[in-house]
Amino acid sequence: MKNQQSNSRRTFLRNLGASASALSLPMLGYADNQLVQSESSGLYSFLTNPGTKALGQPGRKLGIALVGLGYYSTNLLAPALQQTQNCRLAGIVTGTPSKAEEWMKKYNIPKENVYDYKTFDRIADNKDIDVVYVVLPNSMHEEYVVRAAQAGKHVICEKPMAITPKACQNMIDACKKANKQLAIGYRLHYEPFTKEVMRLGQEKVFGAVKFVESSDGFRSGDPNQWRLKKSMAGGGPLMDVGIYAIQGARYVTGEEPISVTAQFAPKTDPVKFKDVEETMFWQFEFPSGAVSNSTTSYASGVERLYASCEKGWFELSPAFGYGPLKGRTSKGPIEMPVVNHQAAHMDGVCKDLLDGKQLPDHVTGAEGLRDVTLLQAIYQAAETGKKLKLKA
Repeated sequence: MKNQQSNSRRTFLRNLGASASALSLPMLGYADNQLVQSESSGLYSFLTNPGTKALGQPGRKLGIALVGLGYYSTNLLAPALQQTQNCRLAGIVTGTPSKAEEWMKKYNIPKENVYDYKTFDRIADNKDIDVVYVVLPNSMHEEYVVRAAQAGKHVICEKPMAITPKACQNMIDACKKANKQLAIGYRLHYEPFTKEVMRLGQEKVFGAVKFVESSDGFRSGDPNQWRLKKSMAGGGPLMDVGIYAIQGARYVTGEEPISVTAQFAPKTDPVKFKDVEETMFWQFEFPSGAVSNSTTSYASGVERLYASCEKGWFELSPAFGYGPLKGRTSKGPIEMPVVNHQAAHMDGVCKDLLDGKQLPDHVTGAEGLRDVTLLQAIYQAAETGKKLKLKA
């Protein structure tokens, strides 16, 4: 989730306790984009699990409940769920009664499918809801993923998966124990331009990848937003949009980095960024000898994924936003369909659930754990000023 800041999440956090008793309930878009059903990319092997129970019935859509009704849910996920083929908006969880009423009317959500944060666990008894999508501040992901799994629901969790690797592992373990699947909000893995640069890099269409520039940043707004509070976000732009740059370097090379160096940039606004970094840089080395250089920032806009190869180059710019993305190579433009990222992502995940397939590793908690481990390694490298070796 990026670029837009919302007061709604701060509101529900302030009202979490008070509104629970007040709420007696058990709560622009890309309409013109072509929705493309996409298979998962080839970054990691696609796994199937014959023991997984299929949820599919002819014409059935899985019911999704959104937990947290901030900007991303309101402006992107909910509209996307009006376009999806394999899933639908079935329920909501909010600490704001006025939002509950608004969403019930706008999306025809029945009262029994609306919960607050204290009544959330009752979702276990609701057969109309198959999947819980956690769209909360980073520090809250672990709690609500675990509670959703314990309630017997499959889970989608926004990125970053959590603040610490330990929290990620707890989430993975909880879903495994409940025999439920966990997907992370890696929408770009279902996006055609992104899948094409994965193919160009991993299949060495222009020869081996030698150098990658993968950067993402924007100018942040509200100084009181939760993203600037380390206790809630886990860090600054690195945790928010830097994760896209990490992903870009990894899925273009198809490799895991073996070392990292990193640097914090001086803060131009020490008051606003008293709790988190404002801008930082990092460099990865990969087993093939490829290297990457990345920037992330809340002080300036940057959004580019570029790969220099033995026999040419390719790039996406813009590369990580909500679209449309644009790409070109040393041989000409990249021409791919424009899709609604959120709809393609949720449809892809729910198609596998309906078919009784195991989700591909690169969109699950395993991938989320990899990224959070790398995020923490980047911070450590910047804090120590040392080059860190990374485990494969």
